[in-house]
Amino acid sequence: MRATARIHNSLGQHQVKLSMGDRASSIEIAPKPSGLGSSISGGEFLVLALATCYCNDLYREAAKLGIDVSHVDVECGAEFPAEGAPAEQITFTTRITAKATEVEIQQLAAQADRLAEIQNTVRSAIPAVLTKVEVESG
Repeated sequence: MRATARIHNSLGQHQVKLSMGDRASSIEIAPKPSGLGSSISGGEFLVLALATCYCNDLYREAAKLGIDVSHVDVECGAEFPAEGAPAEQITFTTRITAKATEVEIQQLAAQADRLAEIQNTVRSAIPAVLTKVEVESG
């Protein structure tokens, strides 16, 4: 299933449209105070993607295992040492409240970590390729 993100940005305007397969959505993100660009950095989106993926996958795996999870807290962080440098020290922690034993919850946490697609993408360090540039003068 293909995921896409589309951004339209101009002075004072920042529109974000997302899709996963046939499902489309949008999110509100303010432009930078200067009016150009996003008020949220790519680094923030990266750690949000990691936290979101882990949370969603934890609920998915819990359902498969018949574990009733009532809530999940995930915090993800990364260090960005310099402009243009890749993230370092990506870590995440979680707190899971569920109707299960501590061992079952630990096993659930490990299974979600093993299967988390965004974590596995980052761990595999696949190339991100700029495939096309369209230029419009004006």
